[in-house]
Amino acid sequence: MSPKALDYESLNENVKKVQYAVRGELYLRASELQKEGKKIIFTNVGNPHALGQKPLTFPRQVVALCQAPFLLDDPNVGLLFPADAIAKAKHYLSLTSGGLGAYSDSRGIPGIRKEVAEFIERRDGYPSDPELIFLTDGASKGVMQILNTIIRGERDGVLVPVPQYPLYSAAISLFGGSLVPYYLEETANWGLDINDLRQSVAAAHSKGITVRAMVIINPGNPTGQCLSEANLREILKFCYQEDLVLLGDEVYQQNIYQDERPFISARKVLMEMGPPIRKELQLVSFHTVSKGYWGECGQRGGYFEMTNIPPKTVDEIYKVASVSLSPNVPAQIFMGLMVNPPKPGDISYEQFVRESKGIIESLRRRARIMTDGFNSCRNVVCNFTEGAMYSFPQIRLPQRAIEAAKRAGKVPDVFYCLKLLEATGISTVPGSGFGQREGVFHLRTTILPAEEEMPAIMDSYKKFNDEFMEQYEDHRGYSRM
Repeated sequence: MSPKALDYESLNENVKKVQYAVRGELYLRASELQKEGKKIIFTNVGNPHALGQKPLTFPRQVVALCQAPFLLDDPNVGLLFPADAIAKAKHYLSLTSGGLGAYSDSRGIPGIRKEVAEFIERRDGYPSDPELIFLTDGASKGVMQILNTIIRGERDGVLVPVPQYPLYSAAISLFGGSLVPYYLEETANWGLDINDLRQSVAAAHSKGITVRAMVIINPGNPTGQCLSEANLREILKFCYQEDLVLLGDEVYQQNIYQDERPFISARKVLMEMGPPIRKELQLVSFHTVSKGYWGECGQRGGYFEMTNIPPKTVDEIYKVASVSLSPNVPAQIFMGLMVNPPKPGDISYEQFVRESKGIIESLRRRARIMTDGFNSCRNVVCNFTEGAMYSFPQIRLPQRAIEAAKRAGKVPDVFYCLKLLEATGISTVPGSGFGQREGVFHLRTTILPAEEEMPAIMDSYKKFNDEFMEQYEDHRGYSRM
């Protein structure tokens, strides 16, 4: 009997190729252990509220009023909500075609896209066109939509940094394209060498692959580095020379934990470069409400902005967006509030600044606690987390541990991370899920556990790691691969 359409053997092969380590084997085992009663610390995914981060008060007040507009008619509403939240809720409801339960334009509510454009202009110093901004269900949906537009078949390649966020490898596999890796240099704080980019493109060409796009993640996930203005300028020149569209994943732009290298958008650097590159290089930039001091992952709000994309292409992207009718409307309001928060003089301004500043300052301290904690451990080396939400330490696994992993049928860093999970309840992601150089091993953990719990978590990790190394080292010395 022939297999049915949804039997495993007859599925779309591209679906089978998709891998997403953030919710992979480690996460599934952690979920099993949690059901068995073990306390699990889920540091595998950048999910701030799940690890105790409190939501910002003002945006929740506004969206609560938008979700329950009858409260606005209650004579006591002013006793429960500040006047600026009430005014903001009325503003956003006036932009909808029937409240939060009604579809919006497939690109998003025009008034909110205008607010996003004004935010971009304030950030970069150059005007932005709301007609070239699409609101999306999280940045991930926007990334997938643009990759789906770019990739025509298996001979179309996309340059992706390694280590990389596995959304990119998964989406490229799903759409039938080819991932073209370019390696970040760990010893140079995960820096990028343009010569390595050229070699990656040449290697792809030798396999018959046409490289059509390049991805940058700034600040980096999982690596936490911030790209300098000079580095961005080099990247933009390279993309112009190679005729590549640049995809700028800038979702962690609020998450900066040092003062030497602030976030600078790819768009700002492009606008400052002048013609012809300023007018010709194709750029798509992504942002979200899921990260930063908002951390509203479950709301699924994001946007992408297109620069130098031809009108006919924009029309095609709009057409495909229309198939889903409308992005999530409450999330669009969260996006509006993120790009247009309370201003000095507003009733809620001081509380908003106090809350948001408190979150970022705590994350900065946690980034230092975690980096120092990893670097105090045997056979562990970790670059400082300049930005984003993650540490990505290198684990120098002894040969005997690598052999034990092989006997167990596991990739060495998966073996290590599973042992860590079983011993401590700390759920991480093995570096192999993000890509890494041959013979080098890492894990990724968020810096999101509560600040007061961080020392105990790092003590627990150190105890496990010391015991693991003691068990598997042959005590004849160890050298870095």
